[in-house]
Amino acid sequence: MSAKDAPGWWKSAVIYQVYPRSFADSDGDGVGDIGGIRARLGHLRDLGVDAIWMSPWYPSPMADAGYDVADFRDIDPVFGSLAEAEALIEEAHAAGIRMIVDIVPNHISSEHPWFQAALASPSAKERDYFWFRPGKDGKMPTNWTGEFGGTTWTQAPDGDWYLHLFTPEQPDLNWEHPVVREEFENILRFWFDRGVDGIRIDSAALLFKDAALPEVTEGEPHPFHDLDAVHDVYRAWRRVADEYEGRALIGEVWMPEVDRFTNYLRPDELHAAFNFDFLGCAWDPALMRACIDRTLEAHAAVGAPPTWVLSNHDVTRHVTRYGRADTTFSFDNNLDGTPVDLELGTRRARAAALLSLSLPGSAYVYQGEELGLWENEGIPAEAIQDPMYARRGHTRDGCRVPLPWSADEPPFGFTAGEPWLPQPAEWKDRTVQAQTGDPSSMLELYRSAMRARRAEPGLHQPAMTWLPLGDDVLAYTRGPDFACVLNLSGTPIALPSEATPLLVSGPLEDGGLLPPDTAAWLRF
Repeated sequence: MSAKDAPGWWKSAVIYQVYPRSFADSDGDGVGDIGGIRARLGHLRDLGVDAIWMSPWYPSPMADAGYDVADFRDIDPVFGSLAEAEALIEEAHAAGIRMIVDIVPNHISSEHPWFQAALASPSAKERDYFWFRPGKDGKMPTNWTGEFGGTTWTQAPDGDWYLHLFTPEQPDLNWEHPVVREEFENILRFWFDRGVDGIRIDSAALLFKDAALPEVTEGEPHPFHDLDAVHDVYRAWRRVADEYEGRALIGEVWMPEVDRFTNYLRPDELHAAFNFDFLGCAWDPALMRACIDRTLEAHAAVGAPPTWVLSNHDVTRHVTRYGRADTTFSFDNNLDGTPVDLELGTRRARAAALLSLSLPGSAYVYQGEELGLWENEGIPAEAIQDPMYARRGHTRDGCRVPLPWSADEPPFGFTAGEPWLPQPAEWKDRTVQAQTGDPSSMLELYRSAMRARRAEPGLHQPAMTWLPLGDDVLAYTRGPDFACVLNLSGTPIALPSEATPLLVSGPLEDGGLLPPDTAAWLRF
């Protein structure tokens, strides 16, 4: 199987995010690797995913968990080798699973040869590949705040300052320079030539900066978010992707303005982009319906497929979010001491799975989501590795904890050694082994939902129609024979009498009533 076998596969795919450090470890060093992924491909095949999105696996000093890349054409030894990556791509294709790799265009590692050359001499041609600027009266060029908080400039030994919107180990590239543009177009070809089916683009809206370096001022154009010139880059990348059959470009675009967001999805730019509006939406019927309508309308206007995302490697796991009074996402809401009702969060996560997997478009599943894992908020401060923790007091490590595969205690079959982050002992009931074959488990719910998603004709229809079942109920049809009903009210509700339940996220009550925070797939 290859991308050319199904043009437009990304429009309705279920895409599973693998965070390599935490998926499975094959060599006992406590860090996940390609060997572990290859050994566990059967889990993803049995789950029924259409594609794997691989978080960065390139050589890196790991100042930001691999998002500081030193070489985009190789694999970090902690994960394996380029030959192993190529074998994984082939084996995934043989299992009917496509492969997406992560490209980070905004910045590279401070250990990249380009940056090392730029630091070595102010006259080096590589200095123009970055944002080196003189200071102002001995101070940094601007007072911009970084994406992780803190300052965005570090002084080089010769006195100039260089820009980094993330950590100092991640210097920003100058996308005005033709060498930078050419290099990344060649990187795309490198991976497409190895059979990769898609590219996920990290921080896609940040590439360009206003050369005048104005301060961030409310009501004025932002100096480094979503500058118009970024679209020239993605038009060029689209031309590269179009040199190959069935390849997709998928952007990470954090953009509150719908019209600015959909600019990235015009017919000559990206094929798809993550829907963070849906990820951050509260567990509220009016807000969720408005979010779905807004998403469908915006994507229809540019002819692009919607995407539905509940969690990823940067956000608090949604079992935990949905178990809090405030169910919206923010970077600072996982260490605030707010009580979590994990039973409630799990019930809502089960219902959200049926919602996201039945809406028109593609769905993204973050590893462990299919197991119902919650955020590990008990990681000792001395074990935290996320650079955001030092800058903002927030850590993303809680959603990056290694997966539990088997056994009754850590490391739960993840490794023969000590996991790089500690696993909660309470996960013993959430292992793949414990849930397999249990019809009431989260894992079997996901497996059943993905089988039904492929089999039900209605779920292959491009549109949906709302059903009038009340203001506190999200109900819609996909074609004449399929419906999804999500009860967001505080009381049980009756399902349409002419429908037969196909799949339910939790047990129905007496009389076939759908309980609160429960979803049902129906067949008419």
